[in-house]
Amino acid sequence: MRWCSEVMSVSGSGAHPLAPVTASFCNKSLVLQFHKPLFKFKFTYSSSLALTHRKLLPAAQTQPSASTSTSSDHDFVVVNFYHFVFIEDPLAEVAKHHSFLDFQGLDIHGRVYLNEQGINAQYSGPSKDALAYVNWLREDNRFSDILVQISPSENGHTFPALKLRYKPSLVQLEGGISHLPLLDPSMRAKPLSPSEWRDRLQAINKTDLTSKDYPNRSYILLDVRNGYEWDIGHFRGAQRPNVDCFRSTSFGLSQEEITASDPLSSVDKEKTNILMYCTGGIRCDVYSTILRQQGFQNLYTLKGGVSHYLKNEGPTEWVGNLFVFDSRLSLPPSTYYPQATAETELAPVSRDDKFAKCYICSLEVSELRHKNCANLDCNLLFLCCIKCVEDLRGCCCLTCTTAPRLRPVLNGMQRYKKWHIYRDMDFRGKMEIST
Repeated sequence: MRWCSEVMSVSGSGAHPLAPVTASFCNKSLVLQFHKPLFKFKFTYSSSLALTHRKLLPAAQTQPSASTSTSSDHDFVVVNFYHFVFIEDPLAEVAKHHSFLDFQGLDIHGRVYLNEQGINAQYSGPSKDALAYVNWLREDNRFSDILVQISPSENGHTFPALKLRYKPSLVQLEGGISHLPLLDPSMRAKPLSPSEWRDRLQAINKTDLTSKDYPNRSYILLDVRNGYEWDIGHFRGAQRPNVDCFRSTSFGLSQEEITASDPLSSVDKEKTNILMYCTGGIRCDVYSTILRQQGFQNLYTLKGGVSHYLKNEGPTEWVGNLFVFDSRLSLPPSTYYPQATAETELAPVSRDDKFAKCYICSLEVSELRHKNCANLDCNLLFLCCIKCVEDLRGCCCLTCTTAPRLRPVLNGMQRYKKWHIYRDMDFRGKMEIST
């Protein structure tokens, strides 16, 4: 496999442990009551979801109305959060989480990793089940202030199964992260709220646009994601990462032969303001700790990552879609911010909005969503126009079209299944021939 498949989850801190969450999908509404803490949900059937934290309502105001339909209980959502906190016995903690999920019979699929440094979670499930797990987790003082992010899943589960286990590294990075002082907030970058981030980017981009020959060198906007994530969406002014996988990122740590491609290779570590962003925040927290150890002083991250920003600020200063590490792959800003579609229609089209190119022919692509190469042994993740998909039968190059194990060409938004399914199909086929 030639692309990185590790999962980066979404979260931050700051939510009150008892703060209910309001999630809206459309016109129908549902109020669900949980105990310790209380969540209030308003569900509707559309592709958008807004997440807000509100003060705890009196019990009398939280009872479901007679006209409420319980069908909304089965709307699927994707939940993301992470939290750095010391866990003395992570194996016991894993067993505790398994016991709760099994006892409650919750239908949850995804990845929940725990170790001595905290938790990193990304999973899908019916809204009632998915958020009941969050409710239970927040009863623990260690996790009471996690920032939980939620987005809708119109086609059910976005993960094939549940992986809840101990993992030595919450984020995949060369050399691991267990040695990093992630539990010390002073060693991480200063988090900026979505509004603070927007204001800084607008000021930076305005200055650079009015003085193209002398760009603002006191700020560097660092996209701490994979290159293929940048390809479908990014903040204006951010350079494309020169790595295909975050685990090999080396910003500020480059050796002499590769410093030319390192945006931090020649900056003043004491005066330059470095603004870092990723999908949900955890990569930035990890990498800012590394940069702090290297002597970089002015480090800032986007609290909650891009998903949290889009929910609060919409697509301001953002171009394209957001790559996510589940079966949906790509989400438009309107998923998080319903007004985004109307605002986009009114906004003038800029040259930055035509950045996505076909991997094969380099022409502009109309769908900001990656495909996997149909060659099972290649599996390259790439952007492709409709014509090239048809001409190369879903492959990334002519060589792959002659590979012995080719998956079927899929139309539209369909996804290839996991590689082991094709392996098993191939095995069964051989067995049938031999018998």
